[in-house]
Amino acid sequence: MSAGAERQPAPRIRDIPRLRAIAHRLRRQVVTMAARKGQGYVQQGLGAADLFTALYFAEMRLDPTDPSWPGRDRFLLSTAHNTAIFYATLAERGFFPAERLPDYVEDGSPLEINASERMGPMVEATCGSLGQGLSVGVGMALAARIAGSPARTYVVLGDGEMQEGQVWEAAMAAGSLRLANLCLVLDLNELQAGGHIDGVIAMAPIDDKWRAFGWHVIRVDGNDMGALLDALDAARARAEGPTCIVARTLTGKGAPCIEGVMAHYMSTPPALAAQVLEELGETAP
Repeated sequence: MSAGAERQPAPRIRDIPRLRAIAHRLRRQVVTMAARKGQGYVQQGLGAADLFTALYFAEMRLDPTDPSWPGRDRFLLSTAHNTAIFYATLAERGFFPAERLPDYVEDGSPLEINASERMGPMVEATCGSLGQGLSVGVGMALAARIAGSPARTYVVLGDGEMQEGQVWEAAMAAGSLRLANLCLVLDLNELQAGGHIDGVIAMAPIDDKWRAFGWHVIRVDGNDMGALLDALDAARARAEGPTCIVARTLTGKGAPCIEGVMAHYMSTPPALAAQVLEELGETAP
C-alpha cells in the first residue's frame, strides 16, 4: 500500500453539540441557495442535514486538501438531485470555498442540480439516474477489499429509489459478497416526486427486505445526532456483511412552517425563504 494510503487525516469530530451546530449552518445554507433561484430541494436538504453532518464531519476519513487521497473513504450520493445539502456540506468541510455556492444551478456551473464529476474528485461518480449509486458503491467496496485497503464506502439512498430494480441487484450482490466495508444510509423521508412513497409503490416492511438480502439493519431517528453516531460506529465495527442504516428523517427539519410538508421540489419565494431562515434562527442549537 502506498504511503499516501496510510496517511491519517485530521481527527473526526465527536462533539455532538458542535455537530448539531454544523447541521444547523448547513440547513441555513440550503435555504439560501434555493432562495436565489426561488425553488429547490429544500425539504430533503433540511431533513438530511444531520445525515450529511454525521458522515462528513464525524465518520468518514477524508482529506479536503487532497480529495484524491487513496486512503479516503468513498461517498456515493445516489439521490443525486439532493445537491444543495451536498454542496453546502462539501464547502463547510473545506473541499471548495463557500463563495462558490451562489453558482448553484447557474448555467455552465459545475454545481449542477445533479451532482456530477465536473465538480472534481470529491464527487466519486455521477449518479444522475436514480438507483445507480448502490451498484457503484458495491464495486468500490469490493475493489477496496481486493486491494487490502482500509477505505470504507458509504452510500446515501433515497427511499423512493428502492422502487428501482437495480437497487436490489446491488443489494443481493453486496449481501452475497459479505461486504463489511459497505454502509448504506437510507434516507427514509417517505417523499418522492410522485408524492408519498406508499402512494406510488408500498415499501413496507423496509427493514425486513434488507435483512432478507443479507444486510445488517439498524433503524434510527435520522435527525438524532447521537443515534446516528452510534449506528455508524456499529456499522464500522461489524466484521461480516454490509450494513443498512434506515434513518427516518423529517422533511423541512428545523423550520416549523415547512416541517413535514411533502414538497419534492419546493417553491421558495422571498417571503417564505425569509420566514424559514427566521425560524431556523429561532431553533438554533
